[in-house]
Amino acid sequence: MKKRILGASVMVLAAVVLFPLFLTGEGYRERHLESHIPTAPAVADAIDVTPQTQLLPDTSEYPAAQVATELVVSESKSSQKVVVTVQPKPDQEMPPQKKRPVISVDNSRPLLDEQNVPVAWTLQLASFSDESNARALRTLLIGAGHKVYTRRNADLYKVYVGPDMQRDRLEKLKETLKSDFGLDGIIFRFTTQ
Repeated sequence: MKKRILGASVMVLAAVVLFPLFLTGEGYRERHLESHIPTAPAVADAIDVTPQTQLLPDTSEYPAAQVATELVVSESKSSQKVVVTVQPKPDQEMPPQKKRPVISVDNSRPLLDEQNVPVAWTLQLASFSDESNARALRTLLIGAGHKVYTRRNADLYKVYVGPDMQRDRLEKLKETLKSDFGLDGIIFRFTTQ
């Protein structure tokens, strides 16, 4: 037992002497590399550029109507030149200018989804297992003036009309196609896949 106490005291003494050597706080040291970053270049003076734009003429109204003119032709006997003088009739008045017609019949804006992507709609008219039937219907509808496309989905070839940003226009088109071609379609949200 004396040897055990002596051994334990030697271990404690060694720990008291050696631990301060290991626990000095010097541990891991970062390597400090010298940096060779050049100085920033001098900032150039700002140049003020003013745009040289001219306003375009107003095209919201039709140009002035041309007044019918009377031509007076006089020929000089000494030369072969023909002089044409245009004289407007004094009793004619200029007709009032009209506004251009509005191109869009419907001023409603397209709806946006959660990702601010416009919502478009398409009308699925038919599904065929035979691609030639889908092509024939597509050709028939294109001949009637409709925007038509086909897509292959698994073993089916689907024929679509559209897309259109307004669902109500497709609903009217659906009724027209039902009466003209006997096709009752389904309106889906348009996707590019």
